[in-house]
Amino acid sequence: MGDAQRGRVTLETGKKRVRVYLGGHLVADSIRPVLVWENPHYPAYYLPAADVFATLEASGTSKHSPSRGDGTGYDVVVAGITAENAALRYHDSPIPELQELVRLEWDAMDEWFEEDEPVYVHPRNPYSRVDILASSRHIRVEIDGVTVADSRAARILFETGLPARYYLPLTDVRTDLLSTSDTHTSCPYKGNADYWNVRVGDTEYADYVWIYRTPVAESQKIAGLACFYNEKVDIYVDDVLQERPKTPFS
Repeated sequence: MGDAQRGRVTLETGKKRVRVYLGGHLVADSIRPVLVWENPHYPAYYLPAADVFATLEASGTSKHSPSRGDGTGYDVVVAGITAENAALRYHDSPIPELQELVRLEWDAMDEWFEEDEPVYVHPRNPYSRVDILASSRHIRVEIDGVTVADSRAARILFETGLPARYYLPLTDVRTDLLSTSDTHTSCPYKGNADYWNVRVGDTEYADYVWIYRTPVAESQKIAGLACFYNEKVDIYVDDVLQERPKTPFS
């Protein structure tokens, strides 16, 4: 298929084998997945109908997309297990390449694999890159004028489309100001993150700091390091105050 731009959707045939499981049973197995950018940040997997082994039963629902057309909803049934309204097909899409594909709802399935490795949250964007570099630059973090971290042993994470993130040794962080948060998030590029709140004076700042204790193999350099939201704190790099970036996390 190659790259194709039609309206607001970009499509590209992927190179990875993709398998999907529900209740331990194989739902789909494809070596020709199609990456469909429904939004600009990351793609969704659309799989050839011939590579879907579960039964698709019409759910009586539909979904309209200005670019993809009218989609028909299906329940996904395998080995007596049903994931309701977990598949979508655009039989009469104005984009012909979509007509023979199935979009499985990511969170409705139990496991997704690229080759033999599990993938979480959403497919990895093949055009996103993560570089983690050791740096001796002086990183200082302030909240309300109070220094909450000061380090010359940072790992700087550069991720396509996001601001540089400064991961700092816990020994360089005012951990006496931190309290455990109930928030946990997942990232397909880094793994599962835990969060802390920060208390400065009488004010508690929720979920300002996170840590990947056991990141995925590609991001092991940030294991056990703490990171503050650039968007919410004052970060000085070599004594120069950095502008707070504008992102969805602001």
